[in-house]
Amino acid sequence: MTHFDVLIVNGTVFSGDDSDPVRADVGISGDTVTAIDDLSAATASRTIDADGKWVIPGILDVHTHYDAEVLGNPGLGESTRHGVTTVVMGNCSLSTVHGEPDDIADCFARVEALPWDVVAGAVKEHKVWHDAGSYIDHIDSLPLGANVAAFIGHSDIRTTVMGMDRSTREAATPAEIEQMSTLVADALDEGFVGLSTIRSSFSKLEGTRWPARQLPSTFGTWREFRRLNREVRSRGRVHQSTPNLTRRLEIAKYFAQSIPFRGRPAMRTSLISAADIKADRTVIKAATISARIINRVFGGDFRWQHLPVPFEVYADGVDLVVFEEFGSGTLALDIRDVMERTELLRDESYRRAFRKDIGKRFGQRVWHRDLGDAFIVACPDASVVGRSFADVAADRGIEPADALLDLAIEHGADLRWRTVIANDRDDELDSIARSDEVQVGFSDSGAHLRNMAFYNFGVRFLERCHERGFMPVHSAVHRLTGELADWYGLDAGHLQVGKRADVAIVDPAGFDGSSAQYAEAELPGTGVSRMVNRNDAAVAATVVGGQIVAEYGALTPVTARAGRFLRARTR
Repeated sequence: MTHFDVLIVNGTVFSGDDSDPVRADVGISGDTVTAIDDLSAATASRTIDADGKWVIPGILDVHTHYDAEVLGNPGLGESTRHGVTTVVMGNCSLSTVHGEPDDIADCFARVEALPWDVVAGAVKEHKVWHDAGSYIDHIDSLPLGANVAAFIGHSDIRTTVMGMDRSTREAATPAEIEQMSTLVADALDEGFVGLSTIRSSFSKLEGTRWPARQLPSTFGTWREFRRLNREVRSRGRVHQSTPNLTRRLEIAKYFAQSIPFRGRPAMRTSLISAADIKADRTVIKAATISARIINRVFGGDFRWQHLPVPFEVYADGVDLVVFEEFGSGTLALDIRDVMERTELLRDESYRRAFRKDIGKRFGQRVWHRDLGDAFIVACPDASVVGRSFADVAADRGIEPADALLDLAIEHGADLRWRTVIANDRDDELDSIARSDEVQVGFSDSGAHLRNMAFYNFGVRFLERCHERGFMPVHSAVHRLTGELADWYGLDAGHLQVGKRADVAIVDPAGFDGSSAQYAEAELPGTGVSRMVNRNDAAVAATVVGGQIVAEYGALTPVTARAGRFLRARTR
């Protein structure tokens, strides 16, 4: 009689390759799937009854910023409880491979809205590596609750080669570019999935040395990028980036780098993001149509990353990354001292500039700046809770911008409000999800702790698909699993005999609407409260490397490694 370590019985099994599911049992021995069949005669150390449930490959989350968190909290429970078994970090030019702890914290803290001391402390406490290879060895030695893959970050290597001061002021010399290309090549040869860069005007440094300067990667020239891309392209890896949305014509340069030319192969390129933004409804059509032309006409290999749910963000006072897109907002965020910022917000000349910026309705922007579409969710003044700033302004006979500033002055970070920036139209969201030019997975997991939480994006996507029927469930599973794993060259995303036993058991009976509800929990070991997701009824179990790491939202302490560092394959 066959015996398994884990036996999943009576489930509807999805392979992850966009084929119809089958009714079957899944047998796991060690960290490997060893049988998918009628296994009713088998025994097991642990049996999970999946009757009425979907047994799918573990979900991939390809856009995370867990780089610091994974060092002290390697279980990554906020992801695994939602069926995620593989995360990709090192996005947006930010990694912790080469830089010094203070430099790394300066780069991460403001643009990703993470506490500076938490980032610096984690790297200082745990850093024992000295290069890409020893970094992988260290991550792989941790009791990982999920598999981890990583990009090498351009800001990380640029700072290492040039120093933080020069890297945020000027172009690199040819010799320095060659040094960077060597670091990129070394990382790719060790198994990193690719190179990440950033061009966004939102990306600013934190800290006391050079606060408010742009990230090092934004100072890279296209000559520099082209040289680094040679290393990426020659190994069949990925270039991930965040473009500058105020200079949209520059996206043509990403397109040009993606297409084959004079014997040069196409380069896999992934940008954020494909979103139906309220501020400009034409953007999503232009993004998907242009990408389709690049791929189908010119032979490129380009994808927009896409968050498959409404893009809802929260703010404490005026601390919100989209304030970076206009001058008066940036000016407020540049001031970290609470008293100094309050004085700025009181200043009438500043308020005039703020009113003008908020009232602007044209030009390239991400936030709609409609304060009638920005709702207060917490405030010591209970009379304003549940109302928009426009509602409060109408009662007080003032401008909505003044209502926001007045409440921020009076209550500071105790004023909490929310707005939906993008992806608010169901039909358009369905259409984007079906596009071949997008990939599902712009979650920013591990970042923006007080601003947003999309750790459960995969569950929410499956729930929307189940309820709205805009694509077959097996296709939705494929978009979250096998499609991503194959594109990034990772040993994940497929539920097949001989493959790693990374499995999520999804319970559609748990699709009760709670996946969009607000929740908070502590970032383990820090005392920092962050936004999270809690729809525990929707995921019956998450299995990583043959170990059950979560069941219905309850995390199993991982004392031995369940996940591993996944090295990318060269295509």
